[in-house]
Amino acid sequence: MIIVFKLIIHMAKFSIPLSVPKSQRGNYLHNFKLATGGSGRLFLFAGDQKVEHLNDDFYGKNISLEDASPEHLFQIASQTPGAVLATHIGLLSKYGQDYKNLPFILKVNGKSSLSGDKNNLYSGAWLKNEDILRFKKQSDLKIVGLGYTVYLGSQQEALMLKEAAEMIQSAHQAGLLAIIWMYPRNEKIKNEDDVHLIAGGAGVAACLGADFVKVKYPYKTATNDNKAAAFKEVAAAAGKTRVICVGGGQQKVEDLLRHLQRQIKNGSSGLAVGRNIHQRSLKDAVALGRAIVAILHKNASLNEALAILKNKKNNTAKKKINHKILGLF
Repeated sequence: MIIVFKLIIHMAKFSIPLSVPKSQRGNYLHNFKLATGGSGRLFLFAGDQKVEHLNDDFYGKNISLEDASPEHLFQIASQTPGAVLATHIGLLSKYGQDYKNLPFILKVNGKSSLSGDKNNLYSGAWLKNEDILRFKKQSDLKIVGLGYTVYLGSQQEALMLKEAAEMIQSAHQAGLLAIIWMYPRNEKIKNEDDVHLIAGGAGVAACLGADFVKVKYPYKTATNDNKAAAFKEVAAAAGKTRVICVGGGQQKVEDLLRHLQRQIKNGSSGLAVGRNIHQRSLKDAVALGRAIVAILHKNASLNEALAILKNKKNNTAKKKINHKILGLF
């Protein structure tokens, strides 16, 4: 009876989009719970950087040698309950069969850092939506959602918005989540960390019907609670589309976790981290991943998260997170 009561309370704050047909609403809700660990917040582990950043972020100085292999991404995710690995279809096809229990987000488009200029960026879908959904069905992987990057302000903006809208519709029709990476890019943009600009992009994702929108976060300027509060504009602009922040460039662990708590306080519903995790050894990457999960899914304090990093609370945190899942749903 307690579980049912909590379910009712939670669902009062959550609505399934009308673009999800009645026959797929059960699948959509299942995927939402699986993706968010029952918390409503998403921890997106950004494996799509294999394409976006080429090998610059996977091999070199101060990068663990383990990161040279794509499987490092899957190994980290497999030991970080509550994380969802976002990556492209090729890696899912090659490695997914060995990690059947992991939840995945299939990234449907992507471009390298060598491609185009800021005025003409285009990251087109690699496959037709029906091909992607066919792969999802035949692979039997736990693909909970599809993801697409839009470069707002590019001369190719209209085409990307069209493809993004089509992807969102296809995802919802199949009971999947739809996640948009929203990055304003144009040579006229002087400050990509401008919260007002970020909010505008989040609003566009809401108009597309995305479930989550991944946006930049002004790490350089949001250095205290008062300055970080400006990010509330982004969450307000996104409305029922949930905002997740990028992890940004390499930074100190304590700073990353402190920023995460401020983001949640100001309306964020998740975090997308790539290089800040996968450039570490498997042991260190998993410890950081679990600390992030504890904050996102269990509202752990900064000190509790740092204790997990020191391997003092790994088992306790895992038990609490599982209890959270059962409690909410």
